[in-house]
Amino acid sequence: MESQNHPSQTSQQPAAANGTTFLRTCFNGINALSGVGILSIPFALSQGGWLSLVLLFLVAILCCYTGVLLRRCMDKDPLIKTYPDIGEQAFGHKGRALVSVFMYLELYLVAVEFLILEGDNLSKLFPNKDFRISGVKIGGKQGFVMLTSLIILPTTWLKSLGVLAYVSVGGVLASIIVVACVFWAGAVDGVGFHEGDTLFNLGGIPTAISLFTFCYCGHAVFPTLCNSMKDRSQFSKVLLVCFITSTITYGSMAILGYLMYGEFLKSQVTLNLPIRRISTKIAIYTTLINPLTKYAIIITPIATAIEDTFPFHNSRYLSILIRTILVISTVIVALVIPFFGYVMAFTGAFLGVTVSMLLPCLCYLRLNKAARRPGFELVVILGIIIVGCFVGVVGTYDSVKHIVNHLSK
Repeated sequence: MESQNHPSQTSQQPAAANGTTFLRTCFNGINALSGVGILSIPFALSQGGWLSLVLLFLVAILCCYTGVLLRRCMDKDPLIKTYPDIGEQAFGHKGRALVSVFMYLELYLVAVEFLILEGDNLSKLFPNKDFRISGVKIGGKQGFVMLTSLIILPTTWLKSLGVLAYVSVGGVLASIIVVACVFWAGAVDGVGFHEGDTLFNLGGIPTAISLFTFCYCGHAVFPTLCNSMKDRSQFSKVLLVCFITSTITYGSMAILGYLMYGEFLKSQVTLNLPIRRISTKIAIYTTLINPLTKYAIIITPIATAIEDTFPFHNSRYLSILIRTILVISTVIVALVIPFFGYVMAFTGAFLGVTVSMLLPCLCYLRLNKAARRPGFELVVILGIIIVGCFVGVVGTYDSVKHIVNHLSK
């Protein structure tokens, strides 16, 4: 294993000369957290009502804490570089396999969501647009998905997270611009802030909390970001900056969107905005930039894991080939299952809860005997596990039910 040949440095060891700085890691982390969930967060609030905002903040706090637990797990062994390494250290080869399956499937579906998002918004901007390739007619949404993949492909060939940080700056700015455009549409373009009068809707809570959890599904990337830092001891501060910034952004977007459209919100708030307004066009164009800046950092852990299984894993040509195949496969899935809201809810409830709440707690308890002793820390961790199991079961059932109902129509 490469992790055995090139052990990562512990927080007490000197910083690597070519490591990623604190600021760049913050940009990468915020970029990983502030993903496509920002478009669906108003819809989530409309499903649960105003009181469901408490759940948004609760999920943010729990996921930030479990991110810190992953950081503590990495300190147990300098050879730990990735999330699967943590699983193997805690539960052996079975633990590594379990973590890998959930983690990579989660990241993979997020990448698929990016492509579905691109197809939906581009088809809104350019309705009734068809493509022809070698005489074969391709629908507008499908054509835009394939066109987007060609633009994204070169960014996946970058292996340095320090370089990807420059791309991440664009993603962070894009999220801020989208929020500003939605506010402009409500305050200046005549939409107004007169909707959103539901205080609490119990029936919509499973969908709401599933989407909230999806918004904080960054744990699969956290160990990679931590390992890339010059000074790993600063990673807990990175997490705090990332979660506070992302929560402010998510909360602002949720409140604005719900006040503007209330119960009439669609799965993506950009699909509600009046198309003829300049603020709407800016919001959609900026939304289209987001996947371009985020796709690479999401797909990198999957590509790295596959590359490390080959004896000549340092080959540049092999890296490009694997990443290209990954992009092509996500395109195929996005074309076959183009259900943005349903895929997001399932990812958050089943995969997000497992990767971001349950596995960090279980691995930490396994690796730290002191944490298993009766006390406040054990109560907190067991509480997170109980909450995670409840959200996972209820949210997964609800999202699968909606998918089945949609397919049966």
